[in-house]
Amino acid sequence: MRSRKTIATPPGATIREQLEDRGMTQKEFAVRMDMSEKHISQLINGEVHLTPNVALRLESVLGISASFWNNLEARYREKLERIDEENAMDNDIELLRQFPYAEMVRMMWIEAAKNVAEKVRNLRRYFEVSRLGVLDNLIIPGIAYRRASKSEKTDYVLAVWAQKAKLVARDIQVSSINLQRLSSLIPQLRALTLKSPEDFSPKLLQWLSECGIAVVFLPHMKGSFLHGATFLDGKKVVMGLTLRGRYADKFWFSFFHELDHVLEGHINKLHGPTIEDEIHADMFAGDTLLPVNMYSEFIAAKSYTFDSVVDFSRRIGIDPGIVVGRLQKENHIGYSQLNVLKKRYQLS
Repeated sequence: MRSRKTIATPPGATIREQLEDRGMTQKEFAVRMDMSEKHISQLINGEVHLTPNVALRLESVLGISASFWNNLEARYREKLERIDEENAMDNDIELLRQFPYAEMVRMMWIEAAKNVAEKVRNLRRYFEVSRLGVLDNLIIPGIAYRRASKSEKTDYVLAVWAQKAKLVARDIQVSSINLQRLSSLIPQLRALTLKSPEDFSPKLLQWLSECGIAVVFLPHMKGSFLHGATFLDGKKVVMGLTLRGRYADKFWFSFFHELDHVLEGHINKLHGPTIEDEIHADMFAGDTLLPVNMYSEFIAAKSYTFDSVVDFSRRIGIDPGIVVGRLQKENHIGYSQLNVLKKRYQLS
């Protein structure tokens, strides 16, 4: 066994040398040791431990002290552990480049490091794992998230973001999960779009905590293309929300999108929501914010002036910027039009 720095040779190699010097076969040696040939073969090949009992037998048969054999075995096992750690570190250093370490430091989610080995150790502590390689087996079951695109590093960035949401949510006290109450709160949650973040945030956090949901606001991470993510953590639901683009219409669409994943049980699926689930969540978010019949009538009128948008928004009780965002998304107006009505939020 070896790593770049260490080689571990089993005590069996020394036993083999002793047998060769004596011209003794393994079969004869097994008889003299009062052990099976299979066990002797495994001992020589380093497949079994050289126990203190075996060391005493070796002392009698080969005339070399038991302490020598015990020390040889201890050094061998220590080197094996060192090799395992060194190889794991090398593997984790390769993985390191996938993680947005500098951005994590900037957001004070992790400590700055002097070298790559220290970065790896810091990341292991952050993810609460002994090896970064095990993260592939620790993907959060059922995680539902909304993002605009995907790149090679997206899954690693998502893992960083979701872990932070999980860590923050640990300190948030919530009631038992109550989907019936959550569903009944939808009209009140929708009405929060008319309020400023400092006014709606406390109510949104409180109402959802009463339904078993810990809401966590986190900065957007470059490369994640993420608007929000929701998953089960123990007996609570964690809903992480970001401000990608900072526009209020995107925030509220993402919020109700994630809400649908909770209400429909999409986060209970082992491999997460299906494409159909994502489509359903998009439709739920859009229809909740802009009632289908009233929005269809507004579109049919084809009047997208400042006053008409404000009037329509007032009639349906929604922030006008959400109407503008929908109109822009569906190409009814250009992305440069009516932006004065779109609010931008900021995380403090």
